[in-house]
Amino acid sequence: MKIIEITENKKEYIDLLLLADEQEDMIDRYLEKGKMYVLDDDGVKSECVITEEGNGLLEIKNIATYPEYQGKGYAKILIDFIVQTFSERYSVLQVGTGDSPLTVPFYEKCDFVRSHTVPNFFTDNYDHPIYECGVQLVDMVYLRRTM
Repeated sequence: MKIIEITENKKEYIDLLLLADEQEDMIDRYLEKGKMYVLDDDGVKSECVITEEGNGLLEIKNIATYPEYQGKGYAKILIDFIVQTFSERYSVLQVGTGDSPLTVPFYEKCDFVRSHTVPNFFTDNYDHPIYECGVQLVDMVYLRRTM
């Protein structure tokens, strides 16, 4: 198993990126300025894009694992890698997600705690309703963990 930084042709992974952020123009807002990593375990299984947000804050903008490999710990391995790699330069790792029974508990298991909410983020920024686990995502929930 290895984690590889992707510095060119990041759109080659668009199918994986779209699993976590299903509107390509939203991905375009952060993809080029972000650092992208893929986890390869006999083929790419998972990816993560992070951006520097200033004041010691690093943000996960996109993290996704192919459905057939979900639940095997790949995303957690990527989060642990980000924390280990960047803990000397950043004090907080943040992630924004929909208030979903699928994603929020995952981040809480990875030591994130709820920080704040941006009301109507999904309804204001996406051109179609976003659903996860049968629930329409409306607000963006931010979670943080100390690095």
